[in-house]
Amino acid sequence: MQTTETNHLFPTYKRWNLTWNRADGSKIYANDQVFLDFMTGIGTVNMGHGHPAIIAAVEEQLHTGWHASNMFHYKSQQQAADTLSQLSGLHNVFFTNSGAESNEAAIKLARKATGRSEIVSFHQSFHGRTYASMTATGQEKVREGYDPLPEGFTYATFNDANELEQIVSSETAAILLEVVQGEGGVNIGSASFLQTVENIAKKNGALVIIDEVQTGIGRTGYPFAFQQYGMNPDIITSAKGLGNGFPVGAMIGRKGLEVYFGAGSHGTTFGGNPLAMSAVNATLSLLNDQLLTEVKEKGRLVQTFLETAQQHLSIIKEVRVSGLMIGLELDCDAGMVVEKLQEEGILTLVAGKNVLRLLPALTIDPQELKQGLQMITHVLKEVSR
Repeated sequence: MQTTETNHLFPTYKRWNLTWNRADGSKIYANDQVFLDFMTGIGTVNMGHGHPAIIAAVEEQLHTGWHASNMFHYKSQQQAADTLSQLSGLHNVFFTNSGAESNEAAIKLARKATGRSEIVSFHQSFHGRTYASMTATGQEKVREGYDPLPEGFTYATFNDANELEQIVSSETAAILLEVVQGEGGVNIGSASFLQTVENIAKKNGALVIIDEVQTGIGRTGYPFAFQQYGMNPDIITSAKGLGNGFPVGAMIGRKGLEVYFGAGSHGTTFGGNPLAMSAVNATLSLLNDQLLTEVKEKGRLVQTFLETAQQHLSIIKEVRVSGLMIGLELDCDAGMVVEKLQEEGILTLVAGKNVLRLLPALTIDPQELKQGLQMITHVLKEVSR
């Protein structure tokens, strides 16, 4: 690791004192140590590191070619779009390179389709760091220092249907939300609130955009998290797990919206390139009913384990579980706990000051999952003393 004087990278990341060597399955090798991975590249490597089917697909495409531009038809791009349409129940797909780009595309489409400008999102949300996605993010620390921000963004309180009813109007183009707020604290939307969101949008002629960047591709035990609530969004966005760590994203819209995104209305140089599509198609081929059932079962195991531990550990204020998207609200600084867990050989994340966030691979072995939970409760017991 280099000193400040010799490091030519912008210091935009608060990096750990770890140098990555390699990874496989649910393990990361760094600093000549082996770590159990409960963060998966911030909820990205859903199928585990180095999945052989995904490696094989990308390697095969490498020898065929990896870029020619979207002036060409790509069979692999059409295949990925067909699968995403089937999995989501929506119709048209625009491929991007990231979640932020996907949300930018969704905001542009919503404004163009409705002829309105206002986007209503929620406090503690996270939608990206490009200008529109950053402005839609309901966290002041993300937006600080970048004024003037784009106009037309309003924030409501998550899970407060009454406040949302007062904010959404005939000027609203779309309501943009995460079903589970990841970066904001693993805050899970209530079923009644999420149904009300759709009702309020419909009453005011606004669209519903669901940001599935972290919650999608099986993370909650469903292809997309909105599906467990019977919702019918107009647009969803995807990235992170979509290519199992390969840089790729997608904006997926209902039938009828394609007329607003015709030729020349939006574009990307690298989005939907054959190399990315090989990773997407291989990843989606693994997203089957058996895997989703296993994610739900593992989620129940986690919830039972942590709620039992909570009875003996007052440091745990609340357990939040949606499949394998897990948050522990703690009565202490979560960053300090992350550091102590690293000392024990397990990698975790924070989601705000007091929430420990766990995002293990969907394919994690049940014994490794239990081992990780035992390590976490051991450290929390030590911290409590």
